[in-house]
Amino acid sequence: MNRMPLLTRALPLALATAFALPGIAFAQQAAAPAAATAQAGAPSQLVLSNSERVLKTLESRRAEFTRDRAALQRFITGEFDQMFDRDYAARQVLGRHARGASDADVKLFGDALADNLMRRYGSSLLDFNAQLRVRIKSETPLPRGLGVRVSSELLRSGGEPIPVDYLMRQSGGTWKVFDVMVEGVSFVRTFRDQFDPQLQRKSIPEVARELRSGQIQATAE
Repeated sequence: MNRMPLLTRALPLALATAFALPGIAFAQQAAAPAAATAQAGAPSQLVLSNSERVLKTLESRRAEFTRDRAALQRFITGEFDQMFDRDYAARQVLGRHARGASDADVKLFGDALADNLMRRYGSSLLDFNAQLRVRIKSETPLPRGLGVRVSSELLRSGGEPIPVDYLMRQSGGTWKVFDVMVEGVSFVRTFRDQFDPQLQRKSIPEVARELRSGQIQATAE
């Protein structure tokens, strides 16, 4: 099965719902497992409630967004900036190239990648119909205490469900998304593979500048 076209279609919505997640305070007391257990359902509940909110907003403002793509971009960017852990995700995408890289260079790359993705795929959010629903399947811990995986499905009228997993970690007392997987295909892995050849020949700031200018495009194809 060719999964990349599905990733291309579903990634913008998956990212938009991930970016919409407002941060929640997480118990900072490592020695208090009861407190952590009480909040165990929080990430999955955030995915569900905010996925539904984004879908409702897209439908209610569809006519406006269709006429005014700048308004759509502002909506997407606003959702993005609330929750996605750009810097951590950027380090994962950079992979071995992040070793020894400055925080400033990693941030430069992460911001450029995010902006490129929103410009390239943002308008495709309008392709989703009002019948799309979200179902949470499970919430499981990641290895080595790195966070949680929230597994969900996008339910389409007349189509097979699209599995979407959100990988989330605690950062600054909040839950943040650092990777999105559509039918098992990872956002991080997809773009790590794409940019590795570029980063073998160019510096991180050079690749970031080319992403920002549109000389190179982040692509899920």
